[in-house]
Amino acid sequence: MENNQHISLFLVDDHTLFLNGLKSLLDPLPEFSVVGEAYNGKEFLAKFEAVAPDVVLMDISMPEMDGIEASRKALEINPDLKIITLSMYGDQEYYTKMLETGVRGFVLKDSDIQEVKTAIQTVADGGNYFSRQLLRGLILARKETSGSNTDEDQLSERELEVLIEICQGFSNNEIADKLFISKRTVEKHRANILLKTGCKNTASLVVFAIRNHLVEV
Repeated sequence: MENNQHISLFLVDDHTLFLNGLKSLLDPLPEFSVVGEAYNGKEFLAKFEAVAPDVVLMDISMPEMDGIEASRKALEINPDLKIITLSMYGDQEYYTKMLETGVRGFVLKDSDIQEVKTAIQTVADGGNYFSRQLLRGLILARKETSGSNTDEDQLSERELEVLIEICQGFSNNEIADKLFISKRTVEKHRANILLKTGCKNTASLVVFAIRNHLVEV
């Protein structure tokens, strides 16, 4: 997306003060324009096609229709729609479900505006964004299974370490510095992890890690 092009946004949240506050922060910025608002998933589904937003900021818990169902239905209509989940610390049980619908990332509701801007721009450009503040709390928790031949058991200890750092949102260079290995080695581990787990990207790796209890929020 060209730097001088507006990123059009659709905001979905059932709390009027939060939605209005987010709009007041984003809409005046030259790189963004808020083209739609909804207070629940049902209202969002009725509106979003007409305005064709570049990025949707979607709350999880809402009346009438929650963010999980709304995201799933919207992506069935438009698989290329880019959705960022607005998350609270208490929403952990919904993370995997939201990721499985195909959302592009998570931003905590108490994030500063700079992180929200970064998330929107990253997702608008086709990437994934996971709030570091959220993912930094992930803890390694190996599955205690004996005699199983699951994908996570095929990962080496070093690959597990790299996977945790990936889930925390660190770049290859940052992971290399943290683990005292070369960037090339990190890239090799990342490729092996993707191959062994059958994952295609960072978002699917996070789903894999949470589902297999390799990390916990």
